[in-house]
Amino acid sequence: MNFIKNNLANAFTLGNLFSGCVGIVHLFSGDYQTTAICIIISLVLDFFDGFIARAMNSSSNLGGQLDSLADMVSFGFLPGLTIFVALERLTYSGLPEFIPWIKYLGFLVTLFSCLRLAIFNLDEEQKFYFKGLNTPSNTILIFGLFYAYKESGNFSFLFENEIYLLIFTVISSWLLVSPIKMIAMKFKSKQLKDNYPKLALLIGGILILLIFKTTGIPLVIIYYILISLIFQKQLK
Repeated sequence: MNFIKNNLANAFTLGNLFSGCVGIVHLFSGDYQTTAICIIISLVLDFFDGFIARAMNSSSNLGGQLDSLADMVSFGFLPGLTIFVALERLTYSGLPEFIPWIKYLGFLVTLFSCLRLAIFNLDEEQKFYFKGLNTPSNTILIFGLFYAYKESGNFSFLFENEIYLLIFTVISSWLLVSPIKMIAMKFKSKQLKDNYPKLALLIGGILILLIFKTTGIPLVIIYYILISLIFQKQLK
């Protein structure tokens, strides 16, 4: 029983890693729907591994390291690969075609995801808020925009112009390691005034999803960034 108790959270973490690997394979093959499902599974498992570790009092340094390594694949390599795929399949209009390596700039997201995860592991300040955009949210933003474009043609301005896509890549990479405080759904107090940012995020996010459906998923992340900027002084 102790073995199960001590390793159940780690099993969820490894499940997150496995799902991320499967999502990457299907992203390469152009099966974006399966990749989307794999990202959702990874997100759920990533949430519950920490929840289970706290509930069963089985948190460990091993679990923390495994979590970062799994996130590096599911929420670091996968979003970088998404931009790589998008750039690879573009017909270049604004940049010379003789720059074949331009598609590899998509992996800036992967590099900065790695840096962000390492910083998070060493930063004891990020208990009730995030400093910079967390890697799961960044993955939802990047793949959500790409998936909406592939499914319905939305955000074509971004994915049909390599210059805009490269600018977006740089901004996304910077957000991961930026000093901007981001809302974390961790409650330090039960007082309503201390939880206004979380309530604004929750209510606004639900409304966006109800109005825009699947297209609203990446819009929720953009809203999340904006709300975090508005409530900077209250995040502590």
